[in-house]
Amino acid sequence: MIPDLGEEEAQAAAEAIRSGWVAQGPRVAKFEQEFAAAVGAGHGVAVSSCTTGLHLALVLLGIKPGDEVVVPSLSFIATANAVRYVGATPVFADVELSTGNVTVETIDAVRTERTRAVIAVHQGGVPFDTAALRKATDGWGIGLVEDAACAAGSTAYGAPAGTGARVAAWSFHPRKLITTGEGGMVTVDSPEDATRLKRLREHGMNVSAADRHASKQPVLEAYLETAYNYRMTDIQAAVGLVQLGKLAGLVAQRRQLAARYQELLADIDGLVPVRDPAYGQTNYQSFWVLLDGFRASRDEVLTELAARGVSARRGIMAAHLEPAYADVTPGPLPVTERITRESLILPLHHKITEADQNHIVGVLRELATR
Repeated sequence: MIPDLGEEEAQAAAEAIRSGWVAQGPRVAKFEQEFAAAVGAGHGVAVSSCTTGLHLALVLLGIKPGDEVVVPSLSFIATANAVRYVGATPVFADVELSTGNVTVETIDAVRTERTRAVIAVHQGGVPFDTAALRKATDGWGIGLVEDAACAAGSTAYGAPAGTGARVAAWSFHPRKLITTGEGGMVTVDSPEDATRLKRLREHGMNVSAADRHASKQPVLEAYLETAYNYRMTDIQAAVGLVQLGKLAGLVAQRRQLAARYQELLADIDGLVPVRDPAYGQTNYQSFWVLLDGFRASRDEVLTELAARGVSARRGIMAAHLEPAYADVTPGPLPVTERITRESLILPLHHKITEADQNHIVGVLRELATR
């Protein structure tokens, strides 16, 4: 992934610096409003990363030590880590092969009487079945946090991913479609939830630093609860506002490039490229390919691509296989382990050319016939 950053972002950042307001301020507030509108949410709360956003989402839901939170193992490790931040226990659910996402059935297979929430991930930009999971978690009486780290620009049931979510967390890391360097956003519909989240990200203060400094009268703030310093800077938000204006074009370009990959790969035996689910469209934040009886192993494919100048990556990680979770003994996760073992992510970014794609697919075609 190569972020699409240029002179417009540089100028926006410079203007923020020249303004003298570089910490959380008016640009953050504007970015919150515009991002929330873009994803169909009532309110946005800018934070320092998607990981801190997930943490705050669990605090908002009241998750505490002794509670269990169902998460996919097939996700960047931050998804599971956020559960441990609140002292709760992550319980790993399997995923479906076609989307890499948890389903009602995989969650139901591992939930217990101690389950208080689910973190469901729109994996690699592929939306999960929002209608089915929201209905199920409401029926079970547990919270649903939507990990939309990769999902800006994806859709589910004709609406932006995250629309209608109780709480969703987003990432602006450079590997995402739009970036602020580091940074994230939490979106909610409830104004009460937004107020609490804004307090939680800023040390528990009952009035923000920006509002305090903007006041012409002395403001004696109070600290209402033990909280965190998870703020975004106005410099980041200035970049984010420019990036947000590019989102629709970036999604359209990536979908076009992904369609071309799918066409080029269609006649190669043993390769199954990621596609849209029936209920939505992916932004193709990642374009992964599953090896299904391919002649070479995943690692052999990665090695050959690297030797030919192609920077591909292993597929999505499985948290339960990492040393950090060696103390966890999950139930069977056969699909998770297959996807993490037998998939790879092909280059897909705004600078890739048709010649680049032809070269990449040509290497895969050679490997398929050896």
